[in-house]
Amino acid sequence: MTLTKYRHPDIDVLGRTFSDVMDEFFNNGVSSRRDAFVPGTDISETDKHYQIDVHLPGLKKEDIDVNVEDRRLTISGERKFNNETKDRTFHKVETGYGAFTRSFHLPENIDRESVNATYKDGILSVTVDKSEEKIRKQIAVK
Repeated sequence: MTLTKYRHPDIDVLGRTFSDVMDEFFNNGVSSRRDAFVPGTDISETDKHYQIDVHLPGLKKEDIDVNVEDRRLTISGERKFNNETKDRTFHKVETGYGAFTRSFHLPENIDRESVNATYKDGILSVTVDKSEEKIRKQIAVK
């Protein structure tokens, strides 16, 4: 692997080539999205419940908050970057860090008392049962 020297974007303008300046200009729009931590989610549904899986690698379950208010499910927390190592220098960090909040509007047919959250192997799984009285029933036409 080849390491390249990190150059701060606002410093050493004269030491860079035109290609470096253009790469930085066009890539800042893409790289700025990596500055924040936005965990990926998978949302699925069965006949009896909804499931939301949130990918939170490196977090402890104590660092995660799950709340339901009305029909809004909110998952929040913070992924902290530990750079207190004195024996190494970081040349590139591509993983996202920082506080995050993800909110999901739940449908009307949920049982608010059934919300269950488990955290295993970096994945938070939240299940919400459907309310039996609000599940649509198929009527056979005779």
